[in-house]
Amino acid sequence: FAETICSVALIFIMFYGGFSTSWKAARPAAGKAILLSSAGTIITALLTGLFCHLVLKFSMLEGMLTGAVLASTDAASVFSVLRSQKLSLKYNTDSLLEVESGSNDPISYLLTIIAIGIMTNGKSGNIAAVIAMQIIFGVLVGLVLAKLCVFIMAKTSLIAEGLEMVFVIAMVLGCYGLTSFVGGNAFLSVYLFGILMGNSKIKKKEILIPFFDGVTSLAQILIFFLIGLLTFPHQMPEIIPTALAIVAFLTIISRPVAVFLLLKPMKCSNRQCWLISWAGLRGASSSVFAITA
Repeated sequence: FAETICSVALIFIMFYGGFSTSWKAARPAAGKAILLSSAGTIITALLTGLFCHLVLKFSMLEGMLTGAVLASTDAASVFSVLRSQKLSLKYNTDSLLEVESGSNDPISYLLTIIAIGIMTNGKSGNIAAVIAMQIIFGVLVGLVLAKLCVFIMAKTSLIAEGLEMVFVIAMVLGCYGLTSFVGGNAFLSVYLFGILMGNSKIKKKEILIPFFDGVTSLAQILIFFLIGLLTFPHQMPEIIPTALAIVAFLTIISRPVAVFLLLKPMKCSNRQCWLISWAGLRGASSSVFAITA
């Protein structure tokens, strides 16, 4: 029940992350962002998983599952900090962070479900087919429903005055549900749906933006509240040292190694790489994936 509620909350965080991203501003940094959100997330997960296995004596699968859950950065926190402070960073760093933080959650989710599948079934199955299905169906459903939604809102009068928010909420949930039903990556689909919607000319966009900004804030509160309900304080003392060791390795080694490895060949400065390494290392998405695991 908690997993379902948190997943729905994360859906709206992902949607608003895409909806409020200006693709015109983000385009110059899109290549680096996509490289980080894909290869960077995988490298971070692998390094963290190996640390858990070799140093903390997790089993290999448990270590890789832990790495997968923690590999993504938190889209909501990145959006909140950058936009509330009205930061304009050099070299399109703000746009890079927004696109990367929004698009690495689907990769982390994909790694998580693969690890869970292997642990549950005792075999890897056809991982390549699972990955292809997740990406292809996720992109197709997000693209088709976004085009349909834009057409209805921009070209027709089917939506009664004042019901635009209800319609968009229904479409977001429909996008998530349909993608999950056909076996696609629902978070990728919803994020793409948000980008296409937010960068199209639709009616009442000036009303939708503050509304979904409020919904996103409420969703973050809800996720952390439920994490608190599922946490047992008497169990925390014995796992705190292990948790802090993972946090330290993730923050100081695995995430920076992934960022420097991918961005230094592209002439990014050390300061930019360090900022990107540490931005968003907390958050709602890892909490939701932890509940799933």
